[in-house]
Amino acid sequence: MVIYSRRAKESDVASLGELNHQLIQDEGHSNPMTVPQFQERMRDWLAGDYEATLFESEGEVVAYALYREEPDLIYLRQLYVQRHCRRQGLGREALRLLRAEVWPTNKRLTVEVLSGNEAAISFYKSAGFRDYCVTLEIPGDESASRQRRS
Repeated sequence: MVIYSRRAKESDVASLGELNHQLIQDEGHSNPMTVPQFQERMRDWLAGDYEATLFESEGEVVAYALYREEPDLIYLRQLYVQRHCRRQGLGREALRLLRAEVWPTNKRLTVEVLSGNEAAISFYKSAGFRDYCVTLEIPGDESASRQRRS
């Protein structure tokens, strides 16, 4: 499958919000936001420091990347390939296009992946990423927090 990249526009926010919602479901994230909330968040990100690139094939968006450029690195916040398009090399091709056509090659590239998302970890490692740090957490107790506010 041949894919083409283009920079996302304001008119892409609805699609990006829906795809972001699918990404959250697929990676097992605990974010409870609705699709309209994801769309609004995407609008805010694109109005701020983030940029998005869409990857299309035969007029269909098959993947997207959301990222921001910092002085010494590119922070890849999200890379998502549509479910029915996976296992065809599109994620790898998307990264290749970003590195060849969008991002400066002299900058370090970072991405964060949920520790339980083994498919994503495997993908990124196969694409050349290496372990850099581990973030650990103790989740807050929502019920205890609500009781204290009462």
